[in-house]
Amino acid sequence: MATGTEPPDTEPHPVRGGVRTGTRAAIDAPHLRTDRWWLAPAATAAGLLAFIVYSTWRAFADTDYYAAPYVSPFYSPCLAERCEPMRHGPNWELFGSWWGISPAIIILIFPLGFRLTCYYYRKAYYRGFWASPPACAVAEPHKKYTGETRFPLILQNIHRYFFYAAIVVAGILTYDTVLSFRDENYEWGHMGLGTVVFLVNIVLIWAYTVSCHSCRHIVGGKLRHFSKHPVRYRAWQFVGRLNARHMQLAWASLVSVALADFYVYLLASGAFDDPRFF
Repeated sequence: MATGTEPPDTEPHPVRGGVRTGTRAAIDAPHLRTDRWWLAPAATAAGLLAFIVYSTWRAFADTDYYAAPYVSPFYSPCLAERCEPMRHGPNWELFGSWWGISPAIIILIFPLGFRLTCYYYRKAYYRGFWASPPACAVAEPHKKYTGETRFPLILQNIHRYFFYAAIVVAGILTYDTVLSFRDENYEWGHMGLGTVVFLVNIVLIWAYTVSCHSCRHIVGGKLRHFSKHPVRYRAWQFVGRLNARHMQLAWASLVSVALADFYVYLLASGAFDDPRFF
């Protein structure tokens, strides 16, 4: 049945690959949006690239990651024998002298794996780096689309398991935050600017972790009747409210963990001393 929207038979379909093929609507323009739709994916790519460059530098630096009582979140827990000694800190010599590179490489795979497989971050770097798709209501430029059904993207399904690892890492970073209430001589009852930095960071880390879609499913999934599970229902509502801010929490926690690491770097490298409040 004709709808009045079909192009004339004499008008050839533009064949340019991607969604602009003979089976699609005969639209010559690559997209119909006239706004600056490219700003969002470009800004996303720039932000992620900046973090990748910074975190790679710090992860392989293997120095300036501990200034009592603060330890960089990039190096916590420190699991190599070659780690700097931290009194009561999160250093466990599980990897012996044979481990010759930065100990940050051991632990960073878990929080980075959690973020790389995160539903929001997938959207962010799919659009920012792969243009798949570039933006909402903008044509997919690739010739074919298989989603996450083939290797390597099918590995994104292990996100739920990285969530469990992220919970453990967040717990250890919480322990680090508690230790930040000591001074450089490991005496308790002190608070410095670094303590505030660590407090803000751990709050954002927990908020981002708990707002995860996998967490929401674990808390409230597979329930037939919420009325029979009032505690899980309230927890599901709480996680749902955080989940609505998952994107903002993802970026805020990404910035905060980098700032926490940079603050420790400045202290450990002797750039300045930690200001003390009491």
